[in-house]
Amino acid sequence: MLTKKEQRIRRSRQTRARIAVQRVARLTVFRSNLHIYASVISEDGTRVLASASTAEKDVRAQLGGEGKGGNVAAATLIGKRIAEKAKAAGVEKVAFDRAGFAYHGRIKALAEAAREAGLQF
Repeated sequence: MLTKKEQRIRRSRQTRARIAVQRVARLTVFRSNLHIYASVISEDGTRVLASASTAEKDVRAQLGGEGKGGNVAAATLIGKRIAEKAKAAGVEKVAFDRAGFAYHGRIKALAEAAREAGLQF
């Protein structure tokens, strides 16, 4: 029997393989109970071009202190930030890698905010 984490990692492998064939930058997301993290990784998978998370000091201040990084409002803010940082790094098109997480709640909020801020995927 697989643990919950092992199941998620198993699901994420298929997505990673499909994205690798596309040869496009990858917007990857990780969520924990307290925080949400997003990174834009280069086509070849060797460099992080941009990253944003609720663990950053200025983001925590914006959200109102500790323990506020695990909600939809925080995910929306991170979606906007990652889109701005990616565009500053010269990345317009990305493939969305939800890392085996369901496209629901915080993951969906981050993706929609990134799209609204001008990132294409």
